[in-house]
Amino acid sequence: MAQRMIGAAARAMVMGGLAFLAACQTGSNVVGEGGGASTTGVAYLQTIRSEHGLPPLKPNATLERAALQQADYMARAGRMAHTTGLGKDFATRMNASGVEGAAAENIAHGRMEPAKLFSMWMNSDGHRRNMLDPRFASFGLAYVRAGEGSEERYWALVLGR
Repeated sequence: MAQRMIGAAARAMVMGGLAFLAACQTGSNVVGEGGGASTTGVAYLQTIRSEHGLPPLKPNATLERAALQQADYMARAGRMAHTTGLGKDFATRMNASGVEGAAAENIAHGRMEPAKLFSMWMNSDGHRRNMLDPRFASFGLAYVRAGEGSEERYWALVLGR
């Protein structure tokens, strides 16, 4: 009985800590602006989608948190990847983040602002396909700087319903 209570308390502490980091977005583990980039992405995605006869995508807090978590992981690991070092693939990460239904992810790394980022993704067949997928109605965009004062960013765009 005591072990169950300790286990439940430990799980609650871990979940509370993760919720705090996701909400704060400026903890010592996340360097740079991180979240909030979805507001910047609205205009780019609206233009891209309208040029192809598709409805605009709306920013979604759940998708932005999932994007921020992946951008943070990549910045910490110093590498671009859809799978984390703990072996969590995209589908596993989306399920754990509460993302339901079809979803896709674009990632990038480098010294780029959103205009260059979206241009690069539009010139890549797979990334372009994700952004033009008619199943998607929402998105989350986030980045984390490679280090304090760095101009290099790890970007993640998560698209979903």
